[in-house]
Amino acid sequence: MTQPNFQQLLQSFSSFLKQLFIARWRPLLALFVGVCLPLLIFEELAVEIWNNEGAFAWDVSILLAIHETTHAQLDAFALFLTQFGGFHGVFLISVVLSLVLLVRRRWRSLAYLLTTLGGTAIINRTAKGLMHRIRPHLWESSFPPAHDYAFPSGHAMSSMALIAVLVILTWGSRWCWFVGIFGSFFVLGIAWTRLYLGVHFPSDILAGWLVSVAWAVGVSLLIKPHLTKANPLSDQTISDSSFSS
Repeated sequence: MTQPNFQQLLQSFSSFLKQLFIARWRPLLALFVGVCLPLLIFEELAVEIWNNEGAFAWDVSILLAIHETTHAQLDAFALFLTQFGGFHGVFLISVVLSLVLLVRRRWRSLAYLLTTLGGTAIINRTAKGLMHRIRPHLWESSFPPAHDYAFPSGHAMSSMALIAVLVILTWGSRWCWFVGIFGSFFVLGIAWTRLYLGVHFPSDILAGWLVSVAWAVGVSLLIKPHLTKANPLSDQTISDSSFSS
């Protein structure tokens, strides 16, 4: 038996790649759009902030424009709403959802929820510690000060991570559109409160959104929360033998 020549090997590998992309184009697209692209934009923001050691011009412009809308009723509303981006909202909803998934024995979904939200918190604390970005001080504020670093926004990350998890867990069901629409208002509302209160730059919010989406999508591609098989390793996989003829 003669050994295949180099050209035949390349043709075989090219055929394998073609069939691989045909079989896996959806997760590959999700990997690019949901993970790679957000992380690339996040990297650009982080590098610019690190090099300039300050805010973007549009950061300041947006914050000052929002500050011009302040009045007493909005102050009270912002202080009330912003709490739902932390313990009173994201954390409590996560606990309730975890209990529901536990009772229903949705192990993959529960593992996905805990991994995503727990990882989001770790990523946020790590990024803040690395970047050391000081929070904005553009005006004298009567609101309670935030004492940790600004980049990326923890409220933006936690709210986006929760909604991303809910969208992925309800994907393909009748609840998905409701979660997506309500979740969009929730995420935007929490972001507005952080800007209105003057505790974050818009780039802090954007960075938090991007890294949360990337993490949530990446973890979903790994854990595959929609699979219902009991074996955590059971999944339809592609191997070289799948394409043998």
